[in-house]
Formats: sequence, C-alpha cells, structure tokens
Amino acid sequence: MLAGLAAIPAGAAAEEADLEALVTGEMRSFALAEREVSSVAFTGPDGAEETLADYEGRVVLVNFWATWCAPCREEMPTLAALQDELGGEEFTVLTVATGRNPPPALTRFLEEIGTPDLPVATDPQQRLARDMAVLGLPVTVLIGADGREVGRLIGGADWASDEAVALIEAVMGEGVPGVPG
Repeated sequence: MLAGLAAIPAGAAAEEADLEALVTGEMRSFALAEREVSSVAFTGPDGAEETLADYEGRVVLVNFWATWCAPCREEMPTLAALQDELGGEEFTVLTVATGRNPPPALTRFLEEIGTPDLPVATDPQQRLARDMAVLGLPVTVLIGADGREVGRLIGGADWASDEAVALIEAVMGEGVPGVPG
C-alpha cells in the first residue's frame, strides 16, 4: 500500500489502484515504492547547500544525470518541457548532475541540447546519488509533497509525455479519479 502520498489518503485502495493504472506507456518502467528520501546535502541550482527536505510541500521530480550519459542527452529536453508545463509552487523538476561534471562541461551540455536555462544542482562526490541507491544513469525519482519517494524510473523516458504528466498530476492530486484535486 502506498500510504503517505500527499494526494492520496492512507488506506485508499481504490486511489492506489488508480495511480498504478497510470504506470503505462512511457511510464511503464516507473516503479511505485514509498520510502524515505535522503537527507544528504548537495549543491542546489543557486549554489547553496540544500537537502531534499528543502523541497517538502511540493511534488519534486529529481533526475540524476551526467554530461557523459547518452540517454540523459535525449531525456533532458523532456524534463525542461515538463518544468515549463507544470513547474511552479506545487511542482518542480530538480536535475542533479552527479559525479565529475565540471561547470564548463555542464554549460556546454545544456547549450548543446537546447536547455541552457534548466536549473542544475550538483552532487560531485555522488553522496546523494549513493544514498538514494542510484546505481546507473539516468535515474528519476518522484517525491510527493510529503517528502517521501513515490517511485522511480531507471533509464531514460519522455517526461513531457501524456503518461508522465498524468502520473505527476495524480500525485499532485489533480488527476486521480475519485480523489479531490
């Protein structure tokens, strides 16, 4: 049971089934799994030290990536499109460049793929990635407004797809049938 989702009351088996029903198409590899998230610090997009707890109160899609990761190159524009579509007070995309990614390489990567304005956090020692059990790249973790992991997708995906948007809106409380939004 996925107790603890901000938008879905604990014990609401019908709503859980609705969320599971959204794991289709582009999101078919998304694995639902409620768990605590890491409290390890990383460098936020503005250069200040942050933790994932700093984002509590909003739904966050955390994408772990690196400049040398070919699937990341394809996936990042879809994350930027998702941020453009849903980003705001209730939702944000947080990209985390993990491992050795020198600032000039980060800038060049984002310019080459057409997303120079996408905010990027960094985790150069891979502490956050290791604590979040990220073993390969890309890995994208969906965190509910309650600060708990909802699930994750290992590998690349089209995060601007209808299926991805529906899943995220459901977690935000806007798209699960029978759940007030």
